[in-house]
Amino acid sequence: MNGYLNESNFLMVEEGFTTRDLLENLLGELCQEAEITRVQGIGVPADRIFYSSPCKQVAHIRYAAAHGVRLMAFDNEVELSKVARSHPRARMLLGITADSIPPAHPSMTFGTTLKSCRHLLETAKEQAVEVVGISFHLGSRGLEPQAWAQAVATAQLVFDMGTELGHPMHLLDIGGGFPGTEDTRALLEEMAAGINSALDLYFPEGSGVDIVARPGRYYVTSAFTLAVSITALEETPMEQPGSDEEECGSKKSLVYHLSDGIYGAFSCLLFDSPCPRPRLHKRPCPEQPWHSSSLRGPPGPGEDRIADGLELPQLHVGDWLLFGNMGAYSMPSSSLLTAAPQARVTYAMSRVAWKAVQLFQGKPPQAEDDRESLCMPLSCGWEMAETLCVTPVFAPAGII
Repeated sequence: MNGYLNESNFLMVEEGFTTRDLLENLLGELCQEAEITRVQGIGVPADRIFYSSPCKQVAHIRYAAAHGVRLMAFDNEVELSKVARSHPRARMLLGITADSIPPAHPSMTFGTTLKSCRHLLETAKEQAVEVVGISFHLGSRGLEPQAWAQAVATAQLVFDMGTELGHPMHLLDIGGGFPGTEDTRALLEEMAAGINSALDLYFPEGSGVDIVARPGRYYVTSAFTLAVSITALEETPMEQPGSDEEECGSKKSLVYHLSDGIYGAFSCLLFDSPCPRPRLHKRPCPEQPWHSSSLRGPPGPGEDRIADGLELPQLHVGDWLLFGNMGAYSMPSSSLLTAAPQARVTYAMSRVAWKAVQLFQGKPPQAEDDRESLCMPLSCGWEMAETLCVTPVFAPAGII
């Protein structure tokens, strides 16, 4: 089983585009030239780089061609024609959409339907473009193990189409979206079992097909905790059928505006990621009332909806909320969606891990009496504020 390094992909923004057009352009803003150069600079050969974006600028395609990067993806005729003109020696993977679970943002879905695959494969043959395999990406919608079986089965059907038309089909990219948090370890094992079972059935060993994946989310999801402050709040009374006016007035719904939103570090919500539940930076008082709460991004002309239906204690402007597992689709994509400053990154570890590092380096363990006088690194932000050696500084939002 071979593995390929998956390059992230981005384009320029122009006016008057649909949502998909906008995303296609946003997904190319980080210079492909710089990324290819960086990857090749660490010794990765060009034939091991997969330029996976189905939407590429012509200049980026030509740059990839000039640097020997041949493996690319497409899911429509326009992209196929661009590659045929600018990189005729490219080796293409046809991107398909094979899941039955609707995405959160349908206009941001990539991949062609099974119905369109034969036409695209025939068009590629007519334009002398070599199609060598199939690519799909379920993302977080792939958390249902049966979704993978369906996707792999669909890929096998398209493989047969390509082989029938004379394409040298030998590569299957199963995408990513694999969960990477401690509480999903059992789910990941279940998913892996389902994927392997489907691959054994439709692409058994000896079939001549190499399987590749893109486990980026798995590696980085739990690497970051996001800290955001409350910048504004709104109160609205809750109407409950059958309750008198006085009782209704005592119940309220709160809307908190945060220092970051979906056009910043919460841009993961645009990329089919579920919103993580917030943790409080400070322990609430036991007698403090809890209210139905919603989270929004900074006040502005557009809707910046982060989460609804949360039960939170009464919070105030200046309070901080912590969101764990914010490593995927957060800072890299947020730099393309807003001109606001990016979150400052602070590196931290637990006291136990810090002591282990000290022992590994051969340093003597510190006496317990000295612990409080030293500012040791802490775990990712959820040790309470009163245990911190210094007051945390996050502006305008912080990634820990």
